[in-house]
Amino acid sequence: MSRNSSVYFILWILIQVLVKVNCQMTPFKPSVYSHHTATLIDNKLYILGGYGLKNNRVKEFFYLDVSVPFNTQELSWQDLSNINMVPLHSSATSVKGGPNNDTLFLYGGDSSDQTMALVYTFDSRSIVWSIPKITGFNPARRSGLTGIINNDGRMYLWSGGNDTVYVTNEMLILDTINLSWSKGSIINAPTPRNAYSATLLPNNKIIYMGGDNDYTITYFPNTLNIASGTALTLSEIYIYDMINDNWDTKVASGKIPSNRGGFSTVLGLDGKRVIIFGGYFINPGYLDTTLYVLDLANYNWYIPKISGKIPKPRALHKANVIGKYMVVSFGVGYDKTVESDILLLDISNNEEYIWTTIFDPKMPSPPPPPPPTLPPSLSSDKIAGIIVGSLLSGILLLVGSFLIYKWNKNKQKTIYVNDNNNDYSQEKELPIVRDIQNYEQDINNNEQETIQIDQIPRNESTSNEPIIIPPPIINKNNYHKQEIILTPENENTTNHEPIIIP
Repeated sequence: MSRNSSVYFILWILIQVLVKVNCQMTPFKPSVYSHHTATLIDNKLYILGGYGLKNNRVKEFFYLDVSVPFNTQELSWQDLSNINMVPLHSSATSVKGGPNNDTLFLYGGDSSDQTMALVYTFDSRSIVWSIPKITGFNPARRSGLTGIINNDGRMYLWSGGNDTVYVTNEMLILDTINLSWSKGSIINAPTPRNAYSATLLPNNKIIYMGGDNDYTITYFPNTLNIASGTALTLSEIYIYDMINDNWDTKVASGKIPSNRGGFSTVLGLDGKRVIIFGGYFINPGYLDTTLYVLDLANYNWYIPKISGKIPKPRALHKANVIGKYMVVSFGVGYDKTVESDILLLDISNNEEYIWTTIFDPKMPSPPPPPPPTLPPSLSSDKIAGIIVGSLLSGILLLVGSFLIYKWNKNKQKTIYVNDNNNDYSQEKELPIVRDIQNYEQDINNNEQETIQIDQIPRNESTSNEPIIIPPPIINKNNYHKQEIILTPENENTTNHEPIIIP
């Protein structure tokens, strides 16, 4: 290799290094606008696919780190587009699943690339895309739907449309752990639709509402008012039970939002309400706030109290609950030069939601549990009677226990006598009989006097208190200054040893 060639080669390497460094130093600014997917995995919000500002599909894949605080006016996106193997697409749906619940599953979507697979997976640990092999039947591709995954790793995919049929009425179930397809019931299911909302409830049910089934529908991008066609009502709430595989319908009341599609919904932090934002809608004739709340206790719609700078409404965006925030990403209807791609709604206080630009990853402290309530069947009179009765019963129990104790105490007595073996310096504790009977004289011929006590029953419980017994009758004629106290043979006595009663 000539010297000039070596120089050119070194210069080429240096240029590549400079380009690489420059790319890393230049902040990544996404061009996606709408119809994307947003998936939260391990404190990273992954954004994939969708349309750009010029209504062109983009092949971008990037994430936002939500483990650290940030300002929505200074977002730090991390670009992963160089490893993205998914073809250009839009209107797909994604969830977090897999055996370790750390894999992004992408289903369906619209694409002009005929080689695009039906399902892709992204391993967030190894940072690798792949096409999984899934057993069962081969479902058709659909778009414009919202996938919901439960705690068992099953992804539910209802309705949506495809190239040949605008909407289809089918419930697909993808097992993201065992990688298999199955189907759910569509008996009593609502009319098929696109651009609806789906929300997972804590009781293993999914709420579906809104959307459209009119392929002629159009809307104004600045106001999001529907120009032609129509959207579906939010006065009817459709509930799918994942456990029992059946459908139910609830009729809503209150301040019902106007018919709309392309809006987002999230479950409130208390699990008792659904919050919706944006969407393209039928002009109701009054100022539409674009933010509504559905109370799940009575299916009543209301407009919450809001503070902070209210952003312009958006449609065909995505929303995720991250910490205490409803995080809205991208969408149609806002000016990228004026508003951030990310909106933050603090939903930690149900009395007032706050639009903010500061993200704090710290979760709010959970509210204190409500005080326990008494059963409704117990009246105050009954409660007072129970308290008084309990007190009287306790007093009677104490008095009875004391009397029994005194009675047993009087029944148990102890004799303390001198023991010849310890030179009268100690007392020996002897069990006694309940009734000490006669004391008989027994004068022996070897000049010893004996005091004999009647046979004492064995195993008689004893007390440490001395008792007074009548003085023994002694024949003083043969008194030689020695006394013998006879006790029953084999009596199990010890010199002040404690007795353990099992």
